[in-house]
Parts: sequence; structure tokens; C-alpha cells
Amino acid sequence: MNAKDCVDQIFRAGVESVLPDKMIHKSLKIENNILSIYDISIPLDKIKRIFVIGAGKASALMAKEVELILGNRITDGHVIVKHGHGCELAKIQVTEAGHPTPDNFGFQATAAIVQLMKNAQKDDLVICLISGGGSSLLADLPEGIGQNDLIELNQLLLKSGADIKEMNTVRKHVSNVKGGQLARIVYPATLVSLILSDVVGDSLEVIASGPTSPDSGTFEEAIRILKKYDLTEKIPQPVLLHLTKGMEGKIPETPKADDPIFENTRNFIIGSNKIALEAAGNKATELGYKTIIMTSELVGDTTKAAKYVVDLALNIQRNIMHQRSVCLLFGGETTLQVTGLGLGGRNQHFALVAACLLLGTKEITLLSAGTDGNDGPTDAAGAIVDGNTCPDALAKNILPQNYLPDFDSYHFFEKTGGHLITGSTRTNVMDLIAILIE
Repeated sequence: MNAKDCVDQIFRAGVESVLPDKMIHKSLKIENNILSIYDISIPLDKIKRIFVIGAGKASALMAKEVELILGNRITDGHVIVKHGHGCELAKIQVTEAGHPTPDNFGFQATAAIVQLMKNAQKDDLVICLISGGGSSLLADLPEGIGQNDLIELNQLLLKSGADIKEMNTVRKHVSNVKGGQLARIVYPATLVSLILSDVVGDSLEVIASGPTSPDSGTFEEAIRILKKYDLTEKIPQPVLLHLTKGMEGKIPETPKADDPIFENTRNFIIGSNKIALEAAGNKATELGYKTIIMTSELVGDTTKAAKYVVDLALNIQRNIMHQRSVCLLFGGETTLQVTGLGLGGRNQHFALVAACLLLGTKEITLLSAGTDGNDGPTDAAGAIVDGNTCPDALAKNILPQNYLPDFDSYHFFEKTGGHLITGSTRTNVMDLIAILIE
């Protein structure tokens, strides 16, 4: 088996370990009419109704497993997933909607979930399934803001270079459901959220913009972030007016940790990048590599991160001499500030930068890919490169320097080969980067 096949298998083993059905099956159990969710036990004879709601790329498959466990005990439910990520369910409605920018399907489905939750009572149980992508899929319209306003805001944020925490701080303050506000709607029912983390550090208030967790952010902070990225003059005026009213105290802040609405709320992270890294590492070891998990918190500018990772690999290669082959694993989510008009995503851009840096080297193979199977607005999860990637491209008269400035990595790999195509995995725990050093 060659190195590219090995690194492909390593990545897929990581993804396999965090598939939604496996995570839910570990989280929920029923015995003697008692529902156990991690460290809490809920006597089902004291629960009047059970609702299942959620949003995120993985929420449909999560809901499918919940249906298998709870069956006809479920009264009603509704989850929102990215287009193409749905599946057929018996008791829970599934809406496919826009990601990474919201669309009309998401707005309508969110309104339906809010209406359903307004009927929740003290003796009811609400199970909320949250995963990456929830910020755009759980999309609502505060008073005075139109759909196009919110869509434009999201598009500007995605291209600004802001990290996910910054983007979601803004999103939470242009919403009536994000930043703990969904918990406010559900109260006083018991609310249990099962969460697949797609953010560095697994912060509950950042994942899917934290609809069921307390929010420490403020309107003032949201405006400060927009100023930092020179967006205050670019965002739609209704959005800026809304945020300004919030900063002036004319719109209520998102609920904080001491708010009584969280008395009946529990949030559990059931899957994360760390779990995927461990499984990928086990596969690499099985394939004969000495495996080192470097970090699950690789962040920062995509280009700088790629240079750091390649430099590290080259240093290790110089020093391993005749020892075992090595597999380095990184997880996280870098930030790509897009200024060109090309097509791609942070993983393909990372891989193309790495390919240029690996020019002329031997026996180093690098994979960078998103665990959801979709890197940016493309059908590729990412790409696999080595020291031959650029020479092979140049032999076809394809110059990498013509693609990097325009952020057009997708078309580079489409023409030269190297794409990693997995199809939608229906999960999302950020990105995995694997480097094999022979």
C-alpha cells in the first residue's frame, strides 16, 4: 500500500469514529423505563411528552438513532440539516437548508421549531441535537431584519478572516434563538442537548452559536468584531441598527450563566476532534507508523499554519534517520481570508500551499481534509499532496502560483489530481491533517 492510500485510510478511520449513530448510541440508553443520558436518569413515566429538535450537518443521522432508541415515545420533532444531508425519519421532520449561508428553507424550519417549542411544558422533555453548521441552518429573523440582510451578513463574515468564535458572537446577536435563546423558548421543560463539536476547545457557546448554552458575549463585542474586520460600513444597515439598539440596551442581551432558564438544561458533548484524532492515530499505528498526535487546536491563518506544519515535518524527517516511519496528526480549523474569485476551501488551500513547500522533497505525504466531507462550497473533503504534486503539475503546464492568489485550489486539484472525495459524511468535528514521513 502506498503512502497516499495509507493517509486516506487514516483519515477515514478518524471520521468513522465520530459518525452520529455511534455517538448517540453511546449516549442514550433505556432500561426499566428510565432514560439514561450520561450522568442523568429520567424516569419516563414522569415525562408527559418528548420532543426532538436540532440543527447541524449531522442532526438527521443523530435523530435517526434517537428514533431507534425512543421509538413511539417521541411526540414530535424537527431537525434542520444541510442540503443533501437528510434521511427518512418516522417521527421527526427533516428540513434540508442552506449552508454555509442560510436560505428560505432554514428560516421557515427554524420558525416551525420555535413554534413547536413554545408549546413545551414543565413535564415535557426536549432533546436537542446540535452539530457543526447549526449557525447557518438555525436561521431566524429578528424584527426589522430581512432574509437578504442576514444572508449578506453571513457571506461577509465567511470571507472576512474572522475566526468561528468571532463570527458566532456576531451571529448570536442578530438572532432570537442563538446564544442560549432557544433554551429560553423551551423553558420550563427539561432540555438535554447532545452535541457534536466542530470548534477548537469544544466551547458550548461557540458550537452552532450555542442555542442552548449561556452566552458570555455582548452586543458591544459584536460591533467591535465588525469594526476589527472593517465590516461596519459593508453590512446591511438593518443589521447594524439592530446591534446598535442592543448595545444601547433597547434589545435584551443573550442569557448569561446565572439566568434561571438554564436550571433544567444540560449540555453534553458526545463527539469531538480529539476522538477522531485518537481513532486516526490507532489506524496509523496499525499500519506501522509511529504516531504522534500533535494538537487538536490548530488555528490561525491557513497559509502560516501550512508552513508551520511542513517545517515541522521536514525537521522531523531530518532527524528520524533510520527509525520507524512517522505519522503526525493535527486537528483544528484554520482561517482563510478569501480575496480572490476562485473556488476552494481552507483544506484544499492548505494542501496547495504545502505542496509548494514540499517541492523537491521525498517521502513526505500530507492530507488536509474536513471531516464533514465538504471543504468550502465544493464536493471535495480536501486534498492529498507530496513532493511530486507541483512537478507533476508543472509538467502539464499548470502553475500553482496562478491558483494560490485567486484562492482557486479546487480547480488546481481538479486538473492535476489529488482531491480527496468522500461524499457527505453527515458528521463534522472540524479538520484533520495527517502527515506521513517515511
